[in-house]
Amino acid sequence: MGEIRSKSGLAIVLSRMKDFEKTVVELEQYSTPSEIAAEVLWNAFYRREIEDKVILDAACGPGFLGLGALMLGAKKVFFVDISEKSLEILKENIKFVDEELGFDVKDRCVIINDDIKNFDNAVDVVIQNPPFGIKKKHADKWFLEKAFDVGKIVYSFHKSESADFVSALGKDHGFKITDVWKFDFMLKQTAKFHTRKIHRIDVSCFRLEKI
Repeated sequence: MGEIRSKSGLAIVLSRMKDFEKTVVELEQYSTPSEIAAEVLWNAFYRREIEDKVILDAACGPGFLGLGALMLGAKKVFFVDISEKSLEILKENIKFVDEELGFDVKDRCVIINDDIKNFDNAVDVVIQNPPFGIKKKHADKWFLEKAFDVGKIVYSFHKSESADFVSALGKDHGFKITDVWKFDFMLKQTAKFHTRKIHRIDVSCFRLEKI
């Protein structure tokens, strides 16, 4: 059976997974860079918020966050995405993690092709990289509100400039920000209108906990 021994080891494994080749602009489909995903997951792991926990990976895309959690010992991960094509990539990555890396994650995956608004399973932790609400206004709000509804601890990626919004919404739902990790988020050229091969934006991962 596979084993992850370090943050860098996790990042290497995540970097070997299949990513988006083309994206749906309206869904703001951007994968979490492997090194950033590994850092957040490793922090959660050392807080004992991964191993033996039930986790939601909302807007999961190729599943980097959820599969990383499973490789670190999560009990079960709900992968939720409205895009069927994203879930096809996820299934390929599950097969890779199982058959090529030997982590035996398939039976701990629950794949749901639906709008996040319809998800109603209670989980221990939510780890998500939702749309930032650029193309579809309030999309990030929908994901945060659902996370607060079903989880006790939330790790959520947003544009760094949204910190006040995240804090205020969390307070409205009985959650407080305990930690913030800031990243230079690298977005690859995956849509025709992108004029640069690499675009960088300031993104933070906010950890929120129920008060």
